[in-house]
Amino acid sequence: MFYSLKSRLIAIFAVLLVFSFASMSLLLFRESRSIIRSYIESSALEKMDEYGSFISMATMQLYDLSSIVFNSDMTKRWDAAMSNPALPEGEKMLADIALSQFLTRTTNSYSSISSVTVYREDGRWIGLDNQVVRDPSFLETNWYSNFKTAGAHWVSAHDDPVETGRDKHYEVVSLLLPIGTFDPSSARSLMKVNVRADFLLEPLDRIHLGGDGTIYLLDEQGRPMLGQPGYGGDEQTVRQVEAIRSGPQKQGVVYVTGEKGRKDILVYKKLDRSDWMLVGLVSENDLFAKLNALRTSVIVFTTLLLVVAIVLATWLSYGITKPLSRLVFAMRYVQQGDFDVAESRIPPKRSVRNEVGFVTETFRTMVVQLRQNIRTEFELKLLRQQAEYRALLMQINPHFLFNTLELMSSLAIQRRIGDTVDVIESLGKMLRFSLKGNEDVVALEEELTYLRHYVSILRIRFGERLNVDIVEDGDTARLTVVKFILQPLVENAVKHGFRQESDVRVDIRVRRMDGKLRLSVADNGPGMPPELIERLRTESEARQLDEVLSSASRQIGLRNVLIRCKLYYGPLFSFAIESEAGRGTRIDLMLPAGEGNADVPRLDRG
Repeated sequence: MFYSLKSRLIAIFAVLLVFSFASMSLLLFRESRSIIRSYIESSALEKMDEYGSFISMATMQLYDLSSIVFNSDMTKRWDAAMSNPALPEGEKMLADIALSQFLTRTTNSYSSISSVTVYREDGRWIGLDNQVVRDPSFLETNWYSNFKTAGAHWVSAHDDPVETGRDKHYEVVSLLLPIGTFDPSSARSLMKVNVRADFLLEPLDRIHLGGDGTIYLLDEQGRPMLGQPGYGGDEQTVRQVEAIRSGPQKQGVVYVTGEKGRKDILVYKKLDRSDWMLVGLVSENDLFAKLNALRTSVIVFTTLLLVVAIVLATWLSYGITKPLSRLVFAMRYVQQGDFDVAESRIPPKRSVRNEVGFVTETFRTMVVQLRQNIRTEFELKLLRQQAEYRALLMQINPHFLFNTLELMSSLAIQRRIGDTVDVIESLGKMLRFSLKGNEDVVALEEELTYLRHYVSILRIRFGERLNVDIVEDGDTARLTVVKFILQPLVENAVKHGFRQESDVRVDIRVRRMDGKLRLSVADNGPGMPPELIERLRTESEARQLDEVLSSASRQIGLRNVLIRCKLYYGPLFSFAIESEAGRGTRIDLMLPAGEGNADVPRLDRG
């Protein structure tokens, strides 16, 4: 059994696949341990240590400047002057300017500090470069209320109106400290020391975790200090960071699975001189870029092995699988009815040497014979359908002609010469249209003109007892329809209407809507029984041509029209009949809105 083609292919594929995936798994396991250990422990944590030293230096400068301002005699004299209600306003202004100059000199000694501003609870604030402003709007800011109520000394990245007023458009991180006391709630004045957020953010951006990883600087409340977007979107990660903050570990690596199933690596380090913490987040896919590259190499190597296996399998099974595959494709195209493509898919003709060759030649012969039989059957069906349509069409003309000749005879006997001439003229135009027997489809305009000639004959016959109204809605100028479909319906409506009513009304409406042409003929006649409507629908669906051709004159017009439309339009044609005993009948024909040439010849050329 091992010597069969199937067994050998299975054995070859099994060996190659086991070898490939075993090698890939071993390589991934060894390399992943070294990459993760070296990248996370030595790189990320080391860079966080360097940035932690930088943050310590920056905060130390902020506290040094704050200490100088807090302990300065100038600040104490200014606070005393502001607290003295008896001091003239001019003296207070001089004290404000002196404090502003002192703040300017002190700030110039620290390159990392952007500005220092002193705020007073009466709405006055003193900035650098002799800025003395009375604007109490800062009393309503969040940072001021948080400082007074909760003692929040640090303000994360924000827009400072003082900085904006100096034509500087950037965010700042601020340190808030009271003046004259250590209790923020009782302090009447406070200093706000600003450092540019970019000053702290630029060195942080130079620390890379993978390709898209980000390191965040969090304050003592766990909020981002530098306005970096993206943190806080995953509640699972935020809860993990809060657990780390309350734990004893100073630094480390944690694997986190987010709410959306994304696996991230969280690297953290708590800073020594503050309650701040550095948190780095990077996805496993991003961090394991080298590992992914290695995996790609293994996949390529495995793919090459699979290609070799496929080549060997193809070489072994070429003599059997190729002709069978082409034969299957040919069968699919035969199933779809495309015999030309099917013959091109059949393997080329050659001497029969095995069972596959015999099956191929037998199928080729079957396809040729089947196509010939289908073509013959199609031609016969087409000829039969055309003959049926012509027979139905020829049935309409004699039926109408006999009725009109009887009318002409009656008019002649009554010596109504003018009416007789009008009937002859209308009949002549109608016969000219009828004798164009080589056209199955005519312009809708010609069909309506033919109908109007017929209606003029009916009006001569019945006079004021007959009221026929023809209405056209929409753009119907270029539409075409099957010949002789409206006149038989009108004739039926008039004939059956006068059996019950002394006055007959027929409304014809032509509408174009939603890609369909809707022809409606409504009368006030006696109506149609439901069983007759159902029989007409059944005859139309079954195309019972013999019954229509051999039937008497009753309902011949309606049956003829329905079957002719079904023969010509097929499934694109539909109709509806609404009838109520003693109230009349409405017949709707729904045809595809086909358009003809713009210069369709007219029957009446004058």
